[in-house]
Amino acid sequence: MPKVIITAAISGAEVTQEMNPAVPYTVDDFVREAKSSADAGAAIIHLHARHDDGSPTQDRERFRVLIDAIQNACPQVIIQPSTGGATGMTAEERLQPTELDPEMASLDCGTMNFGGDEIFVNTENMIIEFAARMRERGIKPELECFDKSHIDMAMRLVSKGCIDQPLHFNIVLGVNGGAAATPRDLIFLRYSLPEDATFTVTAMGRHQLPLNVMAMAMGGHPRTGFEDNLQYSRRVNASSNGQLVARLVRIAHEMNLEIAAPDEAREILKMK
Repeated sequence: MPKVIITAAISGAEVTQEMNPAVPYTVDDFVREAKSSADAGAAIIHLHARHDDGSPTQDRERFRVLIDAIQNACPQVIIQPSTGGATGMTAEERLQPTELDPEMASLDCGTMNFGGDEIFVNTENMIIEFAARMRERGIKPELECFDKSHIDMAMRLVSKGCIDQPLHFNIVLGVNGGAAATPRDLIFLRYSLPEDATFTVTAMGRHQLPLNVMAMAMGGHPRTGFEDNLQYSRRVNASSNGQLVARLVRIAHEMNLEIAAPDEAREILKMK
């Protein structure tokens, strides 16, 4: 069985220090949380950028500073910038991190109703544009799919030659407007993927841990971190992203699974 790749989504764009004081805002905060995750066993750091006041940004130069600082502290880890950004951002704003030529980046595969009047827009032409930019720069896309229609969109664009194989998906569950964070929905979406695809599972809040465990049991990979879940147990905040990663490492070992180091993750995802 392939080794398990743990992704740590250390910041997100929505969570705040009012929710958990350990949420990173400053460069030093980001380095602390990335290093705690990498030291605990995460091979991939999924990165949303923040200004020092906590406001989300897709600014290329802020990403540059954060990526350089994290790479200095964790030279082997895979850094995966988000091209999702935050609602209301233009495509060009969201694409700024790709100008830094990261190894990997997220690629959202469908539009979402986030609640109220908030719409997370990802038209077919936008997805094609994002995929083309990643191909031009040699960036491995992680295909973020919040529902079955997003998987169908990704596969349609594969058939059109817009997205290159081999494919790596992130099945995201429990986000408003997308599939529910239930075992039923995870099983359905996992078996909607091509047989030769790799996949990570992301689930929100209290669903993060059980569905991460299911992912590992189904031959996939888990994602944890403050973007997805701020708490270690009910009403008890996690002290760091590393604490959440370490728990997954312990559980994986109990399941007789080994944890992939960053270079092993690159091989599994066919990034090398």
